[in-house]
Amino acid sequence: MNPLKIPCYNQVFTSENELEALFEQLPVQSIDVLSWNEFPYKPLVTFKIAHNGDAILLKYEVEESFLRINSFKPNDSVWEDSCVEFFISFHEGLYYNLEFNSLGVALIGYGSADKATRKRLSSETIERIKSFSTIKKKMDENIVRWSLSLYIPIDVFEKEDLASFRGVNGRANFYKCGDLLPRPHFLSWKPITAPAPNFHLPNYFGEIEFE
Repeated sequence: MNPLKIPCYNQVFTSENELEALFEQLPVQSIDVLSWNEFPYKPLVTFKIAHNGDAILLKYEVEESFLRINSFKPNDSVWEDSCVEFFISFHEGLYYNLEFNSLGVALIGYGSADKATRKRLSSETIERIKSFSTIKKKMDENIVRWSLSLYIPIDVFEKEDLASFRGVNGRANFYKCGDLLPRPHFLSWKPITAPAPNFHLPNYFGEIEFE
């Protein structure tokens, strides 16, 4: 399959309004793959992505039946909440897992697929990420609609020797989960073949190209 091309915008984004104006221009990508039949619930989830050389610009939009928010500090168990995730690898043997609940509280780890060896970034590094969240309930339906816009600086990927994202190739997957929601679910951008839900499988990442 063709790689996901991540467009470059030569602009310094200093406000939420500037970010949202950019996202209005970007194509929508779906997170809609159900890889495990025992978890059939399928909320509506999309993402948009771009970069400006110095940062990844990422927006998720979600519609789901329940909203759980129980994590409020960096590296809390955000995957148990209403959660979106972005896993990315710039070279074989190491990848980053960036996980966010609907408030933008983040858990970020890095390392190999061996979970025993993985480490987490410091709170100080995680807090360099700018996040903007919106949560709304549709009054005529039992649906919660929320969005999360993210500005992820290049220095968050602190184990890489990256001066810019321009021209960089990598591999990634995008996810939606909610392990402790009344209807647990595990959606991905690219399909995963595994006997049980597991996002930490870089062999199933899709190709991406930063323009």
